[in-house]
Amino acid sequence: MKFVLAKIHSEPFIGLLHGEKIIDLNKAEQEIFEITSFPRSLLECVTLGEKFVQDVIQIVDKIKNADGHEGYVYSFSDVKIQAPIPRPTKNIFCVGKNYREHAIEMGSEEDIPKHLMMFSKAPTSVIGHEDEIDPHLHITSELDYEGELAVVIGKKGKQIKEEEAMNYVFGYTILNDITARNLQSQHKQFLIGKSLDTSCPMGPYLVHKSAIKDPYDLSIKTKVNNEVRQDGHTKDMIFTIENIISTLSQGTTLEPGDIIATGTPAGVGKGFTPPKFLKPGDVVEIEVEDIGILRNKIMG
Repeated sequence: MKFVLAKIHSEPFIGLLHGEKIIDLNKAEQEIFEITSFPRSLLECVTLGEKFVQDVIQIVDKIKNADGHEGYVYSFSDVKIQAPIPRPTKNIFCVGKNYREHAIEMGSEEDIPKHLMMFSKAPTSVIGHEDEIDPHLHITSELDYEGELAVVIGKKGKQIKEEEAMNYVFGYTILNDITARNLQSQHKQFLIGKSLDTSCPMGPYLVHKSAIKDPYDLSIKTKVNNEVRQDGHTKDMIFTIENIISTLSQGTTLEPGDIIATGTPAGVGKGFTPPKFLKPGDVVEIEVEDIGILRNKIMG
């Protein structure tokens, strides 16, 4: 199941990808069951957990046997897709240097971490699929991309054991950890250089975990103007999703809708000689297997 938060005629709705179309779940429920119970945000849907998923399954089963459903099915050209969770309730949790070759391209083998390295991005940095990225030319000429698989937490937990960690996952999405490298170096930490407005493109879908057979069997590709820059694979993560969730939760309560970016493979702009930083007009596409393609243009 691939869920979207979208707008039609400026009105938000929760949608489900159905072939090449998007089902408006509230309108479908109204037509099929004569009720409207779905919230207006995916964050609220995630909080409902299994009840939300089961309600969606009921609707999909009915649609398979229904004749004509033009009233609640839209084409992509009809809607504007938003970030799945446009304003997270917390900073986005981000894993640093979780791929060996990326750690090396950012320094050397000595930079490969022995323990989980975490930083965060401000909620105000989030934008959606096809939204434009502000290059912030007044403060940086070293804007970079980082294509990542992101995990969305589905239920509240603390001191979670690794063997139980996947029970706390609702699903997955794509995240572009846009970074101002000069600010990252200048301030000797990650928050400022990674929390610029529009520096966290996310989406286009929130894919329920039941639709991902193995989160460690997914390719990650990043293209800039159709040039492949990153060509990685989730099997190469240093720290597993289970380890990340367990480590984070030992002293921090994880809650529904919390987002964890699991790190980026090698091939970021800073890793090239000379560096290939983003410029106004560049188009960045991140494709994660079984999830989709997140596309954004640099403003200007």
